[in-house]
Amino acid sequence: MPTTINKIGVIGAGAWGTALAKHLAEKGLEIRLWAYEQDVVNAINTSHENPVFLKDIPLPRNLVATSSLVEAITACEGILFAVPSHATRSVLRTLASNLSAPVPLVCATKGIEEDTAKLMTQVMEDELPPSMHRLLMVLSGPSFASEFSAGKPTAVCLAGTDQQLVQRFQHVLMTPILRVYADTDVIGVQLGGALKNVMALAAGVIDGLDLGLNARAALITRGLAEIIRLGAAMGADPRTFYGLSGVGDLVLTCTGTLSRNHSVGVRLGKGEQLETILAGMQAVAEGVRTSRAALILARRYAIDMPIIQEVNAVLYDGKSCWKALSDLMGRDAKSEKGWT
Repeated sequence: MPTTINKIGVIGAGAWGTALAKHLAEKGLEIRLWAYEQDVVNAINTSHENPVFLKDIPLPRNLVATSSLVEAITACEGILFAVPSHATRSVLRTLASNLSAPVPLVCATKGIEEDTAKLMTQVMEDELPPSMHRLLMVLSGPSFASEFSAGKPTAVCLAGTDQQLVQRFQHVLMTPILRVYADTDVIGVQLGGALKNVMALAAGVIDGLDLGLNARAALITRGLAEIIRLGAAMGADPRTFYGLSGVGDLVLTCTGTLSRNHSVGVRLGKGEQLETILAGMQAVAEGVRTSRAALILARRYAIDMPIIQEVNAVLYDGKSCWKALSDLMGRDAKSEKGWT
């Protein structure tokens, strides 16, 4: 494996994938950005912008987009994967069939596979050859693509089992506007990045119902408690959830107006139907799908996750937001730290 990284294939031209590709191209790396949509490829290569997923952000001329996965990964020294979770397995399957040799892969997808409740690295281990498994890393943290692309300071976490490899890509990614912290807790970093999207839906509902800042702060705090409980049961380090990929991303997505998941929650709280909301969205609100997977995990590990349960009831069982709130507030009295 080369000691320096000069060419990276970025798979997925949504807002975050495009933002990361822009960042790396501006740093001087050779970047090939794969997009599923041909109109996105054409816009990036001709107008140097992504008007579908990252509007009003000029892209560097040395950033080249392609609709060919083969072209995106040919001779690359690293892959940065930013495909929505529901499409991850199918894209990986095609990717795996076109890999000529093992290559480090950084997963920037924040989600859990809906039907299997597998984390993204678990899906990758299903689809990629065993020689790739130790080369998998995950990137997560509080990072709105539009702010990052505008040059505003951002800090994220990069986790993997091979510490030397993580440190190498840590330096590849870091610039004066992007600070990257290394970690080894692959499970915790992924859970924090995925489950915060579900909590952001709930926080949005609170804002849509105009319940105030007290209620939103309580939701964030108790949401974090649920995430930590599940994470600990799955083998994550509880300390991870107090870091960038945990409380950092949770606070951002539960309070930031740029959060797609929070926006969906607000509209649900105002009485709109989920189908209507999603029909008008171009980008993916990962929390809608992840909520189902989170409930599967809660039941699998016998973890009490009442917020996750109520979010699912609102999204898929026709339960009203007011009834969900009433049921959460009316639960039996508990100890915050778990003593009885």
